[in-house]
Amino acid sequence: MKINIINKSKHTLPNYETGASAGMDLRANLDTPITLQPLERQLIATGLFIELPIGFEAQIRPRSGLAYKFGISIVNSPGTIDADYRGEIKVLLVNLSNAIFKINDGDRIAQMVIAKHEKAEWMEVEELSSTERGAGGYGHTGVK
Repeated sequence: MKINIINKSKHTLPNYETGASAGMDLRANLDTPITLQPLERQLIATGLFIELPIGFEAQIRPRSGLAYKFGISIVNSPGTIDADYRGEIKVLLVNLSNAIFKINDGDRIAQMVIAKHEKAEWMEVEELSSTERGAGGYGHTGVK
């Protein structure tokens, strides 16, 4: 699939790091470094603008290494970029650790996954089919 992209950043286009990678790393596009205090969140620019085909979305997800090593995540994870959005891709990072975290220009801050989606059409009914689980909610199927 080919996707139109405008790159106003100082960095190369996102790419898949391995042949089986689902996501492409997004890089911070900054004039000056940003410091995230513990529990602080900031919108980080990437300098990228995309035009997705109808029926696709771009999901913005945390990078596992940043989450594990530094407690850095994305507040609205996964973030969704709709096919009709034409603005700059920005990433809402949050520092969930007790330490200050510095973001430099070019740092890999998130990953983007392009995904196909379907449109749902609601069919209002009087009852739903039964299942073994039924209305069992959170934790209903056990811990393990």
